[in-house]
Amino acid sequence: MTTAEGAVTERQEHTAGDVVMTRIGQAAMLHHGGDREEAQRRFLELWGEIGEDGDVLHRCTLAHYMADTQDDPETELAWDLRALSAAHELTVDRVGEHHASLAVRAFYPSLHLSLAADYVKLDRPEAARSHLREARGAAVHLVDDEYGDGIRAAIGRLELQLGESSEGDRLGPPRQGE
Repeated sequence: MTTAEGAVTERQEHTAGDVVMTRIGQAAMLHHGGDREEAQRRFLELWGEIGEDGDVLHRCTLAHYMADTQDDPETELAWDLRALSAAHELTVDRVGEHHASLAVRAFYPSLHLSLAADYVKLDRPEAARSHLREARGAAVHLVDDEYGDGIRAAIGRLELQLGESSEGDRLGPPRQGE
């Protein structure tokens, strides 16, 4: 294979990856727009294409969103555990060189927060507290933006729900750079 052919192949693979992420995003928008059933159908279709051994970023993202479309808390937990497992497989090469380690670390607060919420629904408070602590610890890698603020606020709300904050203890994790 020539260098030019290699570059074309690499570009095609990158474009194909973008198509999958676009499709995941479209299904997520359907869910956020209120069409949970159609979003779930599309997520399942994509999961069938990606598979258990597919691209880890796709698996992580898709499983994370798929969990939110579930009615059954045990099934939601299973999808969130798939997302966390895939996140552990993410590498700097897959998410890109520029700020890659920060990008990977930014997944963890949301993933652990989702797991904590799953365990609350399943009346497993110790498991919920464990993942809540993981979410809080990982939140130091979030930047000060709408997403980071939203995750920190959700962590704070779940801490209150579980009685995790003590008097004088700061609600929510420290911000990046503190």
